Amino acid sequence: MNDIPGPAAHNSLLPVLALPESCLFPECCREIVVSAPSGVQAIEIAERSGRTLLVCGYRDLTTGQLYDVGTVATLAGSSQLPDGFTVQLEGHARARLVTVVRAGAILAEVEPLEEGDAGESWGAAVEALARYIHAHADLRAFLDRQRRSTEPMGWVNLACQHLPITASARQKLLDAGAAERCLKIARGLDALLRKEQTI
Repeated sequence: MNDIPGPAAHNSLLPVLALPESCLFPECCREIVVSAPSGVQAIEIAERSGRTLLVCGYRDLTTGQLYDVGTVATLAGSSQLPDGFTVQLEGHARARLVTVVRAGAILAEVEPLEEGDAGESWGAAVEALARYIHAHADLRAFLDRQRRSTEPMGWVNLACQHLPITASARQKLLDAGAAERCLKIARGLDALLRKEQTI
């Protein structure tokens, strides 16, 4: 298994931590409780094989169908619970599921995805984020504590990870490359702010 957290030039075989109604973005961190048997096994495999795994959301929880795109992440920390783990995840890079194998744990061959160049698109996203957090001082303090990167896309990814949007909207942002993600989050933040100001 690949123990390099960033995207590689080749596909990797990784355990999959599948999350209901949730996803993880590159350059973002999350602490979650894992108790589902397949998730517990994914954590145990990752701990024995480089602490790298793919974090992916469920497209349909009832059928177990996963979204096509997830995030390669590192287990930054974990602690055992009576029925699972509390884990700290650090997202690194997006990857597409190529082949999925279910044998208790979920394993997948994953293909690294290029983020692409955000170009000038990140400017509009960061400006929209600045307008939104100006109206939400507590959110700015929270994002400052969560921030792991000084790059502008780090701010954009934090917005995608933490702002009050639906799980399916969040997944669409993860599916998008850097430039498209910036444009979508800029439009979304301004629309969200307008909606909040009219309530």
